[in-house]
Amino acid sequence: MHSAHSSRFNRTSPLRIAIVAPSGAPLDEDGVLIGLARLRALGHSVHSYYHPEEKYLRFGASDQSRIDHLHAAARHPDVDVVMALRGSYGFSRLLPHLDFDLLAHSGKLFVGYSDFTLMHQAMLARGVLSVAGPMLGDFSDPTKHSEYTMAQFSACLKGEGHQVEFEATGSPDLDLRGRLWGGNLAMLVSTLGTPYWTALNDGILFIEDIGEHPYRVERMLLQLHATGVLDKQKALVLGDFSGYRLAPHDNGYDFSQMLQFLRSILTIPVITGLPFGHIPDRASLVIGSDASLRITQEQAILEMRYSF
Repeated sequence: MHSAHSSRFNRTSPLRIAIVAPSGAPLDEDGVLIGLARLRALGHSVHSYYHPEEKYLRFGASDQSRIDHLHAAARHPDVDVVMALRGSYGFSRLLPHLDFDLLAHSGKLFVGYSDFTLMHQAMLARGVLSVAGPMLGDFSDPTKHSEYTMAQFSACLKGEGHQVEFEATGSPDLDLRGRLWGGNLAMLVSTLGTPYWTALNDGILFIEDIGEHPYRVERMLLQLHATGVLDKQKALVLGDFSGYRLAPHDNGYDFSQMLQFLRSILTIPVITGLPFGHIPDRASLVIGSDASLRITQEQAILEMRYSF
């Protein structure tokens, strides 16, 4: 695994950030302006490829415009980081038309999560590091500002490694190593059996999702299990799964019951508590990095080593 930007990426200077909207349109136009202003107030130079007048249906722009924006950001000589505006849905429509080799060899660091998992998968397939980290929306609402999220992102960019500490309730003590990969569970599973699927063997797979009932999470994980993906991992690490609603007919079936069942059939450790997902306090995770996961008395440390 290598990084295409090792010769250009300057970790010590303010970033040159391009904002792209390859998925959903923003829910709040004022929030976009606030986010751009906050990034600039932090000393970064920011170029936004999102324009309100280009919104198309629920998307940030037409399919072709969103493709063009990603390609333009990749070609821009004064850009270090390409950051997604938000997730939602829309990247799937672009997959057959994107020049992923251009993107991978551009020297840019791609940052985002949720729907942007598809970009991470494409970079992983080409041996290029990317970051499951903040999007413009994280800078848009001062009332939801997370010092933890910002500190994680800063630590991710400044060094050649950083770590995430969390409480892994119910986990046995362990000490393992593997390359880190993953993202949004629904987006990962959506590419199974397609040219856009990428998996690592002997990896540490992390997942999260929003608004998916535990039975849907179970069904997607059983699909990954049936393909043999999970048995080839060192560990499965669960981030946040929230935003769903249980029903009376669930009759006691909830997330904990689903987790108990998964642990009974999988041959690898299933770890919970990773601070990642659709939550305010979110770790920055370097996809493709060499990682170690150590758990002692349910206290976990996920350490990543990499070089941008």
